Amino acid sequence: MRVIAIEEQHVSANEYRNFYLTSRGEMMGHDIIAENMDIGAKRIAHMDATGVDMQVLSFGSPGPQAFGADIAVPMARDANDRMHAAMKAHPTRFAAFAALPTADPQAAVDELERCVAKLGFKGAMIHSHQQGEFLDAKKYWPMWERAEKLGVPVYLHPALPHPAVVKAYFEGYEELARAPWGFAVDTSCHFLRLVFSGLFDAHPKLKVILGHLGEGLPFAMHRLNEHSRHAAQRRGLKKEPIEYLRDNMLVTTSGNWFEPAFVCTLLALGADNILFAIDWPYESNRTGMEFLRRLSTSETDRRKIAHLNAERLLGL
Repeated sequence: MRVIAIEEQHVSANEYRNFYLTSRGEMMGHDIIAENMDIGAKRIAHMDATGVDMQVLSFGSPGPQAFGADIAVPMARDANDRMHAAMKAHPTRFAAFAALPTADPQAAVDELERCVAKLGFKGAMIHSHQQGEFLDAKKYWPMWERAEKLGVPVYLHPALPHPAVVKAYFEGYEELARAPWGFAVDTSCHFLRLVFSGLFDAHPKLKVILGHLGEGLPFAMHRLNEHSRHAAQRRGLKKEPIEYLRDNMLVTTSGNWFEPAFVCTLLALGADNILFAIDWPYESNRTGMEFLRRLSTSETDRRKIAHLNAERLLGL
């Protein structure tokens, strides 16, 4: 069975080292930063050791979204050029999602066009808000429009919530603000802002990918719909909120190795809307592959999640 993992990240410098990454790396048995910086033979050796056939590379968090245009524009281009070089060197092992400099919305549009049309990228990854501003703002809509026109998805990856949110909800408990809880809150709220902004009415074929089994939305989608559909009507949305989650959202398995959560996601969205991802090197390839192999689902659905959905969505 072919396996394509689609949330597999890299960074280009050592400035991201902190307590969380060093302690997490010690738990998994590898240096997260060192593995993050490699997009060549060593990474492929890790893939071969566990049976991952292809990674869709992306530039790691916080990416260009943490910076103004003066830094973000050259940062995104450099990251994309390096991923393109890895793709050319290993065309059967790597594909890529483009990093976009959202601080300059027109530059983001141009970079998405360059990466998809000229370099063969399969979509884009955005690390949530642009220095605290969510991307439902109308100035960012040309970027979403271009993604729809090009027929590629945008992966909405978590970021540390806005500083005001961190202070209000996590001050004194900052360890909860990232992967344990804050990431899911930030990303799910961001996606819902896109829904209620009317973005998917304007661009109905646009697909947005959320990691970690949908950042909690599959569990909450019925209650969300029951308590917001009248508000959606008042805003002029063409469909009920739950329909946008089913029509415009796809999710991945990245870093959420909990079968009850997977079963909920499967029942809520169906196997056609779930893609395999590991979140290397923040998660273990071995853990992700063991999770995929032991899932109590049909072999047809397992193949969809492992590779068929990615092949269809990304043209692999």
